[in-house]
This record gives sequence, structure tokens and C-alpha cells, in this order.
Amino acid sequence: MPAPGELTFVAPRGAKRPPRHLADLSPAERREAVAALGEKPFRAKQLSQHYFARYADHPDAWTDIPAAARGRLAGDLLPELMTVVRHASCDDGLTRKTLWRLFDGTLVESVLMRYPDRVTMCISSQAGCGMNCPFCATGQAGLDRNLSTAEIVHQIVEGMRALRDGEVPGGSGEGLDRLSNIVFMGMGEPLANYRRVMDAIRRLTDPAPDGLGLSQRGITVSTVGLVPAIHRFTDEGFKCRLAVSLHAPDDELRDTLVPVNTRWKVREVLDAAWRYSDVSGRRVSIEYALIRDINDQAWRADRLGRLLKGRRAHVNLIPLNPTPGSKWTASRPEDERAFVAGLQAHGVPVTVRDTRGQEIEGACGQLAATAR
Repeated sequence: MPAPGELTFVAPRGAKRPPRHLADLSPAERREAVAALGEKPFRAKQLSQHYFARYADHPDAWTDIPAAARGRLAGDLLPELMTVVRHASCDDGLTRKTLWRLFDGTLVESVLMRYPDRVTMCISSQAGCGMNCPFCATGQAGLDRNLSTAEIVHQIVEGMRALRDGEVPGGSGEGLDRLSNIVFMGMGEPLANYRRVMDAIRRLTDPAPDGLGLSQRGITVSTVGLVPAIHRFTDEGFKCRLAVSLHAPDDELRDTLVPVNTRWKVREVLDAAWRYSDVSGRRVSIEYALIRDINDQAWRADRLGRLLKGRRAHVNLIPLNPTPGSKWTASRPEDERAFVAGLQAHGVPVTVRDTRGQEIEGACGQLAATAR
């Protein structure tokens, strides 16, 4: 049951559920599923090894499983969930956006970014988004449906496989053939698909071969501020990073930029974030898209600095990325510099985010998942 006040998503009448997949199930549930197919329960561990450790979801590669059992196990526990429509790359191939077609024809996108010292993947948790933020292409498209746990996890599994197989250049160096950071900042509001996102985090961080064996500290979960869900997330006991998409320090403007603010105000959102920080021991990221003449005034930098002063927080300033038909654009360089200085005057750490993927509409706020 959802917590009081939490947003919920109801699938349209007649909508098909994604087929059950190994990544939807806990290790115990996998053993039960395998046994229900008439196979020995240890086959579940073998399947997990192939999928989570070898990224091999095609039965032809399962040479340790009898040929007669492979088709049955694959059909029931490793069905094809999503296929690549196309890849688009920029930054000399170091940034790659993937358009996926899901089992029901729904389209979503993910972005893989290789840096000199790390590899980050930005993944989607919903097809579209129901938060309706007016400066975000995903939000303006509306919400189609939640992704299943396996549809979320498979984006990362395919990213890991692509790195291993050398599909993304620049992989020389220790640790650069694996993902080091996962950010739930693609399409959708992660905490509006709460249960599946939490299960996905478990699959990502369970030790191999039960999961991918990634560090919780390398995972960032973004939210526009669903306060009851933030409190639930706090109580999970994860060590992930929480990122709050604030975009305005005052309720008057934030009601427009982030419409859910009409339900949970800035102070409520930040209080929930500080509780998460206190319990997890992690610094909170404050995401702030700088929009020319809208939210980039010096007095707003001062107000934001006062709200964050002395807190375990870091501000990521994001020059607004262009989206089709938008009336808004990025701040002037001088206003951006003044905003940074205004935060630093209060001792608040701040970074201006690199606008990776802008040329391929793969930067923050640009994911729209169209088949054009």
C-alpha cells in the first residue's frame, strides 16, 4: 500500500504487464520459479550467473545447462524485454544515448557517459513523466507507464555488456570497463515508481551472481520532492545519494517550475532530505536548472544559500538545456557566475554541471524518446 499522500500510478485499463523476468525476482523467488518449471533449484544460480555476471541472456551461451532445459528457462525467466531502436553518440563516442523499444512498443531512453576517471549511466524508471515540469521535455510528454524492475535493471546490464565489449571508446584504465555510477535521472520520477526502483537498487547492489555487485554509494536517486516517499526511502537503510530537483528556493516560483510543490513545499522537501542525510550519512545533491531571467537572480542565490548553509549539501547548477518549443533558455554567463558566487558566499559547495549529450538531446531534461 502507498504511504499517505504518496502519488500513485494506475495502469490504463487493458494495459499489458511486462513479462516476468529473472531480474524481477529475489534469489529465493528465482529458486521457486525454477523449481515450478520442474528444474533443480540450483539452476536459478546458474541463470543469475549468466545474466548478472556474464550479461548473457541468450540460451545458446548457457553451456552448463542441458540443451533441453534452456528454451523453457529462457522463455519463462529471461524473455526479451526491450530492443535497441538506435544509438546516438557524441563527444567522440564517449557519450552514447540509447533509444529502447519495450515489449509493448513503449519507448524510453538511457545515456551512458565515459569520463577520464569514471563511467556513469543515466537510466529511466518510467516511460515519460507525470510531474509536468514545464522546462523539461520528458515532463511535457506526460506519463505513459512505470517500468518494471527488470526493464530498469536491463538498461544497466546492457550498459555493462557494451563497456565490456568495447562498444564505447576510451576504456583503457583500471575500472573503466565497468559502470561506476548509476543515476536515476533519466525519464520519470523514480520515487513515483517506488517499489520497482527499490527492487532495482537491490538487484544492482546484491553481490554477484545474485545481482550486479555495484556499490550503493555509486547510485543516485533523483526526486522532485515526493516527501512521503523520501521518508520511506530513508527507512530502507540504503547508502545511495539522494538528489533533490529544487530549481527554485521560493514556493511562489517553484509552484510553477515544479508543480508538485503545490503539495509539498520547499521547507518540507528539504526537511525530508536532511533526515535522509542524517540517517544515511550521505551528502544531498541539490539540482538547480539555471533559467534566464526566471530563477537565476542574485536574491534567489542568496535565499538558496541561506536554506542550505551549514547543511550536508552540494548544489549542481545545470545550464538549461534547449528543448523543442521551449520559451526558456540558459542563463547568461555573467548571471551564472554571480549565482555561483552567491552560494559560495554562504559556504555552500557548488558545481556547474557539464552539459554532456546536448548535441544528441541526451542531456538533463531533454529525453523525450521519440522514434524520429
